[in-house]
Amino acid sequence: MPLKLEIVTPEKEAFSEEVDSTVIPSADGLVGILPSHAPLVTILVPGELVFTKGGESHHIAVGEGFVEVSGDTVSVMADVAMSEADIDEDAVEAALKRAQEALEGVTHEDEENFAALQATIAKSMAQLKVKRRRRSI
Repeated sequence: MPLKLEIVTPEKEAFSEEVDSTVIPSADGLVGILPSHAPLVTILVPGELVFTKGGESHHIAVGEGFVEVSGDTVSVMADVAMSEADIDEDAVEAALKRAQEALEGVTHEDEENFAALQATIAKSMAQLKVKRRRRSI
C-alpha cells in the first residue's frame, strides 16, 4: 500500500504522487514515514526531503512549513520546494553569499532580521545539497 505524498507551496502544487516511503526534515530531526504511519503534525525545517519510489530515491530541497500525516497521505506545506532540475546553482550561491555577508553586520538585538538571514542560509544550503548530490555519486 503506497503513500500519497503531496507537497504544496504558496505558488503551486510542487509534487503529488504515490511513493513507497519518505524522510522529512522536522524540528525534531529526520522523520521516516511508511504506509500506515500514525497520525502526525510536525514543523518542517529547511533541508532535504527524500522519497523512494520503485526502489529509487528522489531528493527535494524544502524550506520552512508544516507536515501532516493522516492515513496514508503525507501533506507537506512549505514556503519553498525545489527538485534538482529547478535549482539555479549560481543564483543560490549568490543569495547564500549575500545572506552570509549581511549576517556579519546584524546584531543579535535585531532578532527578526537575524532569523530571516539564518533561514535564507539554511534554505540555500539545502538547495545546494540537492543540486550537488549527483556530482558526488
